[in-house]
Amino acid sequence: MGYTGWVRLRLPDPEYLKLLLPYSDVIQKLALAVRKLILEEAPEASEFVYEVYTIADHFTFTERPSDAFVFTTTHANWVNLGFNFGSLLSDPDGLLRGEGKWIRHVRIAQATDLDAPGVRELVRAAIAQAERPEGKAGKPRTVVRTAQSVTKRSAPSRRRT
Repeated sequence: MGYTGWVRLRLPDPEYLKLLLPYSDVIQKLALAVRKLILEEAPEASEFVYEVYTIADHFTFTERPSDAFVFTTTHANWVNLGFNFGSLLSDPDGLLRGEGKWIRHVRIAQATDLDAPGVRELVRAAIAQAERPEGKAGKPRTVVRTAQSVTKRSAPSRRRT
């Protein structure tokens, strides 16, 4: 069952697009397709993108990345659609992989994997159990943290006068 409504999605942050450039065109398109699916279901979610051993894109309704309900990780031959509390999700189609206490993921190796029965339902279930801010939510935003933006800060110099 595909998405039937119309939602105007925000464009990917240019810094996120730059981080995807080392990956093949196929993987770049997959990463953007997974992002699109998530934002179709949760257009009010904020994104926190991290350049670590992979490109990780976390989605949350709060201002805290630790409250992410779903994330993506980009790899050379696939994109993982991850769920921070995946072990708590109902998975009647047996899509979830992983053996950790909480985190589970679905491997997306081709665009048609996103249309598999149960994928969108897992995203919806993760949204339903996600942390929400008290009161009115802020405007969705994207924060990109690259390896260059995480630099060591030296101690301020102390000059004698």
